[in-house]
Amino acid sequence: MATVLIPLAEGCEELEAVTLIDLLRRAEINVITASLTEHQQITASRGVRLVADTTLEQVMDDEFDMLVLPGGQPGTNNLDADPRIHGLIKRLHNGNKWIGAICAAPMVLAHAGLLNGRKVSCYPGVLEPAEWPAVQFSNDAVVCDKKVITSRGPGTAMAFALMIIEKLIDEATRNQVEAGLVIR
Repeated sequence: MATVLIPLAEGCEELEAVTLIDLLRRAEINVITASLTEHQQITASRGVRLVADTTLEQVMDDEFDMLVLPGGQPGTNNLDADPRIHGLIKRLHNGNKWIGAICAAPMVLAHAGLLNGRKVSCYPGVLEPAEWPAVQFSNDAVVCDKKVITSRGPGTAMAFALMIIEKLIDEATRNQVEAGLVIR
């Protein structure tokens, strides 16, 4: 069974976080949510309170198949300011694991040096193309380039989660989860 770490920072985008957690668990992926602080409860960007499974400190040395960063503000800035997140990104990337980021969170990947030479999607205006000439920007809802999956924002959270399921497990599982959602 694949294991995915989703860090929950104060001010994260709750629609993205909850959609990711829900859909990945529907696919029977082991999802571990971890707060950045010693408190497991965080307040998301719209005031929704979320309770993480654990704290980041408790799982820092655990093995994961993927790290997925929800966006939102100030959640993305909180992720970006945490050196442990940058360390996890580099460790998983160097271990040939999957990395995902949605909305504003691709900014964290850019600052970690992961996006150079890649095609990415992110929330409009988060990363200015003139400041990141080595990054190929896309307006696609979801972009998968090698083992990095990025997405545009809250409205693309389902498509993002479904792509993660397809890449971590297989297309049949993605289709099964998607059918249960009655998207079409």
